[in-house]
Amino acid sequence: MHRAAPFRRIVLWLAAALVPGLLAAQANTQTLASPLGPVRLTTVATGLQHPWGLAFLPDGNLLVTERPGRLRLVTPLGGVSAPLAGVPAVFAQGQGGLLDVALDPAFASNRRVYLSFAETGANGTAGTAVFRAELNPNATALLNGTVVFRALPKLNTQGHFGSRLAFGADGMLYVTSGDNFQNATAQRQDQHQGKILRIRGDGSVPPDNPFVGNPAWRPEIWSTGHRSPQGLAFHPASGQLWMTEHGPRGGDELNRVGRGLNYGWPTITHGLGYDGRPIPESIGSSAPGLEQPQHQWTPSIGTSGLAFYQHPRSPEWIGSMFVGGLVSRSLHRLRLDDAGRVVVEERLLAGLNWRIRDVRVGPEGAVYVLTDDPNNGRVLRLDPPAVQPRGKRPALPVSQSVAAPQRQREDRR
Repeated sequence: MHRAAPFRRIVLWLAAALVPGLLAAQANTQTLASPLGPVRLTTVATGLQHPWGLAFLPDGNLLVTERPGRLRLVTPLGGVSAPLAGVPAVFAQGQGGLLDVALDPAFASNRRVYLSFAETGANGTAGTAVFRAELNPNATALLNGTVVFRALPKLNTQGHFGSRLAFGADGMLYVTSGDNFQNATAQRQDQHQGKILRIRGDGSVPPDNPFVGNPAWRPEIWSTGHRSPQGLAFHPASGQLWMTEHGPRGGDELNRVGRGLNYGWPTITHGLGYDGRPIPESIGSSAPGLEQPQHQWTPSIGTSGLAFYQHPRSPEWIGSMFVGGLVSRSLHRLRLDDAGRVVVEERLLAGLNWRIRDVRVGPEGAVYVLTDDPNNGRVLRLDPPAVQPRGKRPALPVSQSVAAPQRQREDRR
């Protein structure tokens, strides 16, 4: 017995020396309550500046963007690399900067990475753009980079750039573009602002886009009438495209996106202006020919990243949708009925006072979250609760969800 104790200490010492991040990760793990049982939250990495988007590499590492204009490699044990070389210069003012990151569907063979960012234009203007490059073998640099898409025209603004990236099963790249804080752009056919756009990986226009051949429309447009898109994801089972977007004062939206549809901003909205008055261009909360959201939050939660859970690790989470909250400072788990209506809303991470910027489901079935902070942004891993019998799981009706504090200014997002 006495001889075994020193041996165990030696084994633990060797583990700490060989895998220092392992014990650090254990020290940064806490257990949180949820209606379905305890969940384990691990702080994977800290010290990031406004982390905005993440993507999982096949080797288990993560690519994480920082809004000031840096792309970093984060390891599962918390290592954070130096900034990767080859990232484009960004317009890092207001809400602008380096935004989302996505891997090409054929990344295993072509190593292509896509970045969305706010790009500087002439005379103080800026606009959303998409950059494509190849990740070098040791993941220290982007090579052969080029801008494959630019939202036009560039405008004199520092807000509402979007921008999320998602590849569909059709191989096309879907790009969100905000209205650049100029409401009317979302309804203008000849502008990319306030739209979801659909392009090939090289930036060219697919011939089956809804407005191809109509000279009044920008051919990249897939859907229109969006204010400030913050989340974009395809349902892994149905293939349906969903998105979240900020309303003004109230009226944050969850939308099921369809080809060529108009989602109404600013003609219709469930929110008010920041001064508490109706939006000047609005005629109300509904109008013929304009889509209604599948769900809306008033007061606003400050919707951010969006992800679907379809991993067998957690049968109780399968079919759930996760939405980040910048203002609610929570991770919202939603369950939808067959009509796509939210019937259950559960708040996770509430009380930790972290602004949730992005959410993704990892290949091993954990949920990864980015928290928005100017100096200490985090990469978090949320492991699902232990399985409980489905018949015994408690329900959490939407009506029981806690109202979020109402934001007053867009720059708090």
